Amino acid sequence: MKKHLNIISLTNKLEKINYLRVEKDKNLAEFSSFKVGGPADLFLVPQKIEALQELMPLLIKSDLPYFILGRGSNLIISDKGYQGIIIYTAALNNYQINNNIITAQSGLELKEIADLAYENSLSGFEFAAGIPGSLGGALYMNAGAYGGEMKDVIIKAKFVNQTGKLIDLNKSELNLDYRTSILQKENPDWVAVSVTLKLQKAEQKIIKAKMDELHQKRWSKQPMELPSAGSIFKRPPGHYTGPLIEEAGLKGYQIGGAQVSTKHAGFIVNKGSATAEDIINLINKIKEEVYKISGVQLEVEPRFLGEF
Repeated sequence: MKKHLNIISLTNKLEKINYLRVEKDKNLAEFSSFKVGGPADLFLVPQKIEALQELMPLLIKSDLPYFILGRGSNLIISDKGYQGIIIYTAALNNYQINNNIITAQSGLELKEIADLAYENSLSGFEFAAGIPGSLGGALYMNAGAYGGEMKDVIIKAKFVNQTGKLIDLNKSELNLDYRTSILQKENPDWVAVSVTLKLQKAEQKIIKAKMDELHQKRWSKQPMELPSAGSIFKRPPGHYTGPLIEEAGLKGYQIGGAQVSTKHAGFIVNKGSATAEDIINLINKIKEEVYKISGVQLEVEPRFLGEF
C-alpha cells in the first residue's frame, strides 16, 4: 500500500515537469531486442536533459526503484515486468559535429552515429555501425566488435547524478574496460546524457567499404534476422563461446521459444514465442553443459531486469 501511495504521489509531481512523458503500466517487451518482458509501474520519457535533472531528485525522495533503459539491446526483461520506474532515454537524441568531433546525446542509436560519421567523412566508428543499441548503452558496456570498442573513440562524457547535477568526466575517469565502465562499477545510479567522440577524417568511399565489409560479416555469421540480445555470454579467457557451446552439443537446442542459434551458437534467439523464462532456462542449460564438457564457467553478458 505504501508503495502504491508513493507512486501516486510521485506521478502527480512528475506530470508537472515540462518535456517529460509519463505513462503507467507500460509493456516493456517492445523496448527489448529480445522482445520479451512485462509491464513497468511507471515509464518516463525525458525529452530534454533539463527534465531528467528535475526528475532525478524526485525519484530519490520517493525511495522507489528505477532503471535507465536505452534501446534494450543487451537486456533480458522479466515476464513479470519491473516493479519500479523506467527512465527511457531514446528521446535524448540531439547531436553536434565540429570538424572531427561528434558530441551526441545518449539516446541516439549507434547506427545513426555511424551514418553521421560517414556523411561527414569521419572514420573510426565503422565497428559500431551494426551494433544494436544506444550510445548510452554502448558507454555503459564499453561496447565493441571486430577489433574496435567505444574506449577507442570516446574522449569525454556527461552524466546527471541523483541530485540532478550535471557531471563531466574525461576518458581516463570513465574506467572503460572489457564490457564495463564507471556506470557499472562506481556510479550505477548516474544517467549518461551525452558522449563526445573523436574520429579521423577519411574518404567516404573507404569508410563505406569498411562499413559494408563489417555488415556482410555480421549478417553472414550472426542471426540478425531474429530477436536476440547479441552475444549471450562474455568471452572466457582463452576460449570462444560459440565453439564451447557447439562442443557441448547444444547448437540448435531449444527450450520453449528460445533457441541456441543454428547460425552462431554464441547467440540465443527468440523464435517468435519465447518468454524470459525460456531464455533463462536455456542459459542455465548451456552453462551447465559447457561446464561439464570443458570446465569453463560461462558468464552472462546481458543484464537482467525485474524479478526472475
